[in-house]
Parts: sequence; structure tokens; C-alpha cells
Amino acid sequence: MRRILGKSVILSVALLLPLAVSAQSVDEIREMSPEDRRAYIEGLSDEERNTLREQRRAKFDSMSDEERSAMRDERRARFENMSDEERAATKERHRDKTDQRRARWESMSDEERAAAKEKRGDRKRPHDRQHRGERHSDRGQDRG
Repeated sequence: MRRILGKSVILSVALLLPLAVSAQSVDEIREMSPEDRRAYIEGLSDEERNTLREQRRAKFDSMSDEERSAMRDERRARFENMSDEERAATKERHRDKTDQRRARWESMSDEERAAAKEKRGDRKRPHDRQHRGERHSDRGQDRG
């Protein structure tokens, strides 16, 4: 009986774990300072981070094209309004992330790389690819 009770408690905790991430909604996390947000996310387990990532993706997927455009404009404006020091620090953090991803990629076996490519391909939607292609072709026409 005690063993069954223990297993049911573990199962209950496992089922409630994703709710712990939703205690801080995607919007609340976005409103945090960069330092607080970084500390919060680093304190999450891999499973909690994946849940948060899925929540962000679901929110982004549910947005209209106008909402996505407004979000991108907001990010662009935030970057343009940064001081030179803030901009340099942001670029450095981005470079560090890119270097970490590259190192992780280079350390993968061929099988792991193939699985990662397949997983990434599943997440990419044809709609996104189409719009990226249009934007790039539009840029070329503007230069014309």
C-alpha cells in the first residue's frame, strides 16, 4: 500500500511539473530584466525549459502575421534604442550562444546530427519558409 501511495505521489508531482513553469507566464518572464530572466531560466530543469520553449512556440504560432510583425518591430526598436555598450553586450551574448551551439553541433555524432536535423525540420513550418523566402527575394528587388 505504501509503495502504491508513493508511486501515485510521484506521478502527481510529474503531472504538475509543467504547471510550475506556467506559474511564470511567458509574458511575465519577458517583462523581467535580462539578468533576472537569465537567472530564472538557468534555474529551470531541462524539462521545464522545454515546456517553456513549447509555450513560447505555441504563443508565436497562434499570432497573426500582423502581431508577429509588430513583435519584430518592437524587438528591433528595443535594439536600436540601446546604448553602444548595451548593443555590444547583446551582440557578445548572441555570439557566445552561437559558439555554444556550434560546439554542441560539432561534438555530435552523425546519427545525432541527423536526428537533430529531422527534429528541427519537424518544427519548421512551410508557412515560415515561404515567408522567409519572400522577404529575402523582396530585399533583392529593393536593391535593384
